[in-house]
Amino acid sequence: MRLWHKDLIPYLPRQQLIAQWRELCAICSNLASKGTPNHLLVNKILDYPPVHFMEYARLIASEIIRRNYKVKAETQNIFCKNFKKFGDPNETLIGANLKRVLFENWHNERYLKQCLYNLQEKYDCGGISDDEWKLIEEHFYV
Repeated sequence: MRLWHKDLIPYLPRQQLIAQWRELCAICSNLASKGTPNHLLVNKILDYPPVHFMEYARLIASEIIRRNYKVKAETQNIFCKNFKKFGDPNETLIGANLKRVLFENWHNERYLKQCLYNLQEKYDCGGISDDEWKLIEEHFYV
């Protein structure tokens, strides 16, 4: 379980983007029921106000919609219902430079490299298509 670096969202392969939404739903459910995601790679979200998690989820959902993939309304409703238990779904980071402040000091250059290496390993093992990897490579490995 991981939150892909915010700058990778538009370039994530289909499988990773869809899986990210599922992971966000699981994290949200855990936060609502247990107060923690209870996973080493995502526990850092507890270091940020809930609005960061909600904005990240909005970015993922927007990218899913932009690519014409489907997110069930029922899933969105459950996500919002769970989120309301620990945060205000109407609060936003609008007005601030979203890309700059979202998960500041976590979604940094070092974390971006870690995510890129993870994606590269998936590509090397055949889990990402040549076309999907080419898109990432063109944007991040000039």
